[in-house]
Amino acid sequence: MRMKSWVTLLLLLAGMTQAREAMDRPNVILIYLDDSGYGDYSHHGNPVIETPNIARMAEQGVNFTQFYVTSPACSASRYSLLTGRYPQRSGLGSWVINPDSKSHLRAEEVTIAEALQQRGYATGMFGKWHLGNPNAKNQMSAATLPLAHGFQEWLGTNVSHDYADAQLLQSDPTGTEPIAGYKVIAKHLPSQKDRSDSLTKRYTDAAIDFITRQKDKPFFTYLAYNQPHLGLHVDAAYRGKSRRGLLGDVMAEIDDSVARILTTIEQAGLRENTLVIFSSDNGPWIRFQKTANDPKYGEARMHIGYAQPFRDGKGSNWEGGHRVPGIFYWPGVIQAKRQLEPASTLDVMPTVLAVCGASLESKMDGRDIRPLLMPDRFRHPLAPFALLYSGATNEANAYREGPWKLHVRLISQTGDYDGFSASPEKPLLFQVEHDLGERYDRAAEQPERVKGMWQRMQALEKSLR
Repeated sequence: MRMKSWVTLLLLLAGMTQAREAMDRPNVILIYLDDSGYGDYSHHGNPVIETPNIARMAEQGVNFTQFYVTSPACSASRYSLLTGRYPQRSGLGSWVINPDSKSHLRAEEVTIAEALQQRGYATGMFGKWHLGNPNAKNQMSAATLPLAHGFQEWLGTNVSHDYADAQLLQSDPTGTEPIAGYKVIAKHLPSQKDRSDSLTKRYTDAAIDFITRQKDKPFFTYLAYNQPHLGLHVDAAYRGKSRRGLLGDVMAEIDDSVARILTTIEQAGLRENTLVIFSSDNGPWIRFQKTANDPKYGEARMHIGYAQPFRDGKGSNWEGGHRVPGIFYWPGVIQAKRQLEPASTLDVMPTVLAVCGASLESKMDGRDIRPLLMPDRFRHPLAPFALLYSGATNEANAYREGPWKLHVRLISQTGDYDGFSASPEKPLLFQVEHDLGERYDRAAEQPERVKGMWQRMQALEKSLR
């Protein structure tokens, strides 16, 4: 009888800690890197960068080989991720918000964090914000920072860490700097190497603490690493560990951080209750690929990542600026698949809200892609993939429909157009599933396709305005 009593007690204790059913308000962890190119990962074939834990997610989850951001620069890209809307709707006016910009994410926008908070989720953000900064031009508005947009706590930088006046901030109910509800941990990050080197570990530690505290209720964690955006910073424990030098060291620390997050989930018994999404805000900053001694970044040419096999990188509307890693990992729910169908960060919010049972009346431009993730569970019709590629003022300059991509303007921070030019009167047309490097213009062969795509692109752009 005594043995049976112990068994009964153990079963009761196990029942007390048993996680919710997988589809009952699952936890969501959204990991977003900064300037990490498609070719920066071992699962995409990089021969000297080791990312075994990210590769494990790709192998055991759904790995999109054609995953896109709406903008090849950070603020506009992050806007689309958090709202499910094109940057043209944002009113930001630019693809990057500087520390002294008046613009910020508007209070009336509904973010994924707000929608999930209304569904009973705990919400925490750890990492780079870059969707507004309190300053004199916006009257030190509270709407400039994350607490106004559905996040209950935050630790991170207001802008990219390479701005001279970049700050590391933390939410604090008693704080008053730079505005009420926050405190400053560090100012002028480029001049504080130790602080900058600590960012990846600091965010990971904070995210793990948040997950551990919130494990008994549904939670949403947005983990937005500053790396591998120039300048590169890495914890001392990883420096000199990679055959790829400092970039490889940075990616190794990120990969180990992902492993720490996954281990935390597993130890909490939440492995099958947690959807993990991994991506990047845009391609690598190859503008510096020939810069040997930059006054700000030093030996920059060896520190940027890879967009191969695609053309160009950050700040361009070639594929290398917009195509990024896209992994959806949910053991026991999502079956392993190398997904060839295209998708984008616009699809993240509507899909997550559908999975979590949250409702939202706000206009989103993305799709609920559950049929691509869980085809055995969900068979609802899926709209064909289409995407506007945005530029510096969030204007549309290219459009993809199925495997075809139409350029009506070319943009590139490197100025490398390889002899091509594009205009609304004379667009370029590429079949980007056959022609990965966008080398062969097919516009002359396909005049009706060009005409139809241009008309649909104009109609979509008009609807956004």
